[in-house]
Amino acid sequence: MASFARSFRLAIGAWTFLLILTASGPSMAQRDQINPTARSVTEQQLLQEFDRIKGRVSIPDQRSGVLMQPAGREWREFRTVTLRWIGGIAILGMLAVLVIFYLSRGMVRIEGGRSGRTIVRFTAFERFVHWMTATCFVVLAISGLNITFGRPLLLPIIGLDAFSEWSQWAKYAHIYLSFPFTIGVVLIFLMWIAGNIPNKVDIAWLKRGGGMVGDDHPPAYRFNAGQKAIYWIVVIGGGLVAATGYQLMFPFYLIGIEGMQVAQIVHSVVAVLFVAVMLAHIYIGTIGMEGAFEAMGSGTVDINWAKEHHSLWLEEQKARTGTSDARPQPAVTAAQ
Repeated sequence: MASFARSFRLAIGAWTFLLILTASGPSMAQRDQINPTARSVTEQQLLQEFDRIKGRVSIPDQRSGVLMQPAGREWREFRTVTLRWIGGIAILGMLAVLVIFYLSRGMVRIEGGRSGRTIVRFTAFERFVHWMTATCFVVLAISGLNITFGRPLLLPIIGLDAFSEWSQWAKYAHIYLSFPFTIGVVLIFLMWIAGNIPNKVDIAWLKRGGGMVGDDHPPAYRFNAGQKAIYWIVVIGGGLVAATGYQLMFPFYLIGIEGMQVAQIVHSVVAVLFVAVMLAHIYIGTIGMEGAFEAMGSGTVDINWAKEHHSLWLEEQKARTGTSDARPQPAVTAAQ
């Protein structure tokens, strides 16, 4: 009896052991087939996700839900440090150059004096487009520079409340005046493209200093090499700030957060360089050259001014009208 009980217990134990092996067999086989590192996070993924903060958005582009990503740190460093250095050096450097040039050269006078006769240089429509674009540019420049330099420079002077109110109105002006500015840039491109194609005369003009150095007066057509450079800077620079500005104004429709950062970098760098170049343009058109402001002021210039700065254009006008000189008109006082 005792031997039977012992055999029975051995049989039960063996049967139980076989059941356990049978039940665990598939799971062990499955465990052998699974690669434990197949879905592990790589080092590169960890670096890409470092300091990345995501949220939920209701617009179709789900990429806009990324509030912070690694490239954002470099963008923030550029915006708060690098951009201020670029803008400060470009704008203050240009102002310094213009002051030194004015103190050493003074206003470029009409060497032959005023003749008392004038010739039409720009039509009323051309002047309207110029001043519309120029006015928008000045407001856009001031309101845009406020974004970069307002907080460290203006806020401590006028206080938080005044700075907040000013910045809000500056933002509105920057947004809404961008549309007429863009229209102006397009019209300038179409109006003056024919006269702004570089040619051999421009090379000679540059070699002779453009009449700004010494008393030389190199010949030029309606637009000299310097004015052509301003034209292309306005067209290309204005096009870039407009295109990138609209990307920032209507975010995430065409590009993601990384593209937005690139658009902001391009927009801001081109803008501050644009401002620096326009300071030189404003200088030449006002206190830098006698009689220059009248071209966009009244639309007419003195005959002697035209002879000294745009002699080839003056000859073309004489040939077109079949006259040896321009029709006498009341002389216009130079802008001082």
